[in-house]
Amino acid sequence: MAAACQASDNRPITASEIENGSGPADSFQNSIYSRLDSLTGGRKILRKPGIELAIELMDLRLNHGSHGSIIRCMDREKSWFEARIYTADQLTQARAILADVRAGAAVDDAVRLHPDPAGGYIGKHILVAMYRQMVEQGELAEDTGLLRKIRMKPGRTLSGVTTVTVLTAPGSCPGECIFCPQEEAMPKSYLPDEPGAMRAVYHQFDPYDQTMARIEALQAIGHPTDKIELLVLGGTWSTYPNPYQEWFIKRCLDAMNGFDAGSLEEAQLANELAEHRNVGLVLETRPDSIDRDEVRRLRWLGATKIQMGAQSLDDHILVLNKRGHDVQATRIAVRMLRAAGFKIMLHWMPNLLGATLESDAADFLHLWSDEEIRPDELKIYPCQLLRNTELYEIWQQGGYTPYTMEELIDLIVSLKPSIPRYCRVNRIVRDIPSDNVVAGNKRTSLRQDIQRKLTEHGQACSCIRCREVRKAKVDPAALVFDELVYTAGGAEEHFMSVVTPGDQLAGYLRLSLPGEYSPDLQIEDLDGAALIREVHVYGQSLQVGAELEGAAQHIGLGTDLVAKAEKLARDRGYRKMAVISALGTRGYYRKLGYSNGALYMVKVLD
Repeated sequence: MAAACQASDNRPITASEIENGSGPADSFQNSIYSRLDSLTGGRKILRKPGIELAIELMDLRLNHGSHGSIIRCMDREKSWFEARIYTADQLTQARAILADVRAGAAVDDAVRLHPDPAGGYIGKHILVAMYRQMVEQGELAEDTGLLRKIRMKPGRTLSGVTTVTVLTAPGSCPGECIFCPQEEAMPKSYLPDEPGAMRAVYHQFDPYDQTMARIEALQAIGHPTDKIELLVLGGTWSTYPNPYQEWFIKRCLDAMNGFDAGSLEEAQLANELAEHRNVGLVLETRPDSIDRDEVRRLRWLGATKIQMGAQSLDDHILVLNKRGHDVQATRIAVRMLRAAGFKIMLHWMPNLLGATLESDAADFLHLWSDEEIRPDELKIYPCQLLRNTELYEIWQQGGYTPYTMEELIDLIVSLKPSIPRYCRVNRIVRDIPSDNVVAGNKRTSLRQDIQRKLTEHGQACSCIRCREVRKAKVDPAALVFDELVYTAGGAEEHFMSVVTPGDQLAGYLRLSLPGEYSPDLQIEDLDGAALIREVHVYGQSLQVGAELEGAAQHIGLGTDLVAKAEKLARDRGYRKMAVISALGTRGYYRKLGYSNGALYMVKVLD
């Protein structure tokens, strides 16, 4: 198995050394070994590559009786794969169900008419498997309408792309946050029974295996996988060794491309025309890890969106919780990332040590009133009290009180209407299984609870997620163009959108016009350029080239928005437009007259 991380004493190492598991261990790997030694009372073990080391750590934790959940998680993941092995009788029944649905029967009615001979009913994943088999064997023509009816969890791709989440190997985070769990066999702050983490553990944190398995799982439940947003979670990305970063991204792309490339650059080039194209790469780091060199490197790796934990905009709260950086670090990082065209997603945590319901309400408003912040996307992660954290010890001594579920719901209900129309709230609580939470809120369905209460109070949230058109058909003639202008980080931001008469969002574009006080990143592609930071058109993700009547993705909204942005930038005196394009969207922008620069797609504005 390829090593997860490898470095040298005083020399750079190549990606091939990582691939082959050669070279001496570096400080990153040694830091994991030091924790391993503490678990074993100083007993030295055979030094192994990073991924194998993670498994060694799991075994040792099991021997100490504190990590049995990892094996339970691996067993659940194994059970999922075993459930995808179908009998001849099941496939026969699935064929009969599909025939009934094609003849006009409702899916649920057809399923009840043809039960599983082994007991129960035929799952939709079996219907999808039978559908794909019939298409491959020429018995059935591609039928997107039929596939849409039998697809499981359609909400996963209603935003227009299919998200694949992978985790980096354990280790590599400089933080000492008191609320973070310290699981030796997991990346810092992650628990082994979180859904995404569970898959990573099962695949031993191997990037290729994680990516391939997730694509296959999504295909198995009927989702298109030709447009992939790759979300890389784990430790602080920027503190992993550079060769590990390059190897990790390359192996994810290898899984999408269907072959092993010789270098990251080769994998990136191949992905432009791959079966599974990368239309977005999201990396997670800390504000104090961002500088000009890091910004350029993130872009070179192919990143289009950066997640960062702001957690609070109160320096006193950050100190109490040992966050390790101040608010100014967040301001500087957001400013630089915006100037480089990245989409910016921040994490905000109510109920940190020292915070109150009143101070949290005031702190939240600073996200929008502070012109240096104003994120494009937000995850609201209420602090959850977990064992194996310093905060747990403080709570045991009476120094911390978690909000009740009712207090938390009321707080967020009061905050949601203040969120600007240019921001998308991706999450309202972290998906941590409730049995890990010691006290306070244990519900993971807070979004639904909050939405229900907003409706009861006659209020509404205008964030992007709450206005997405999703499954609704779109009448192009009824759409209205809307533009919201605001300043952020020295730039003039234009949130250009297309909405329905009911204010549902069909598509949008983020245009950034750098100003006199915007950071100079010394990137030639950006000299004198306006920036398109994002183009997004909503509706069920479809295969490349496929069309669905009334689907927002396929009525030319993106092209129209780009044309409007170019005209605005040209009228304002910008001589060129730069786009932070993902690998899989380069072909789209080439059709619009853009060409490859060093790090961006660029077009001269005549």
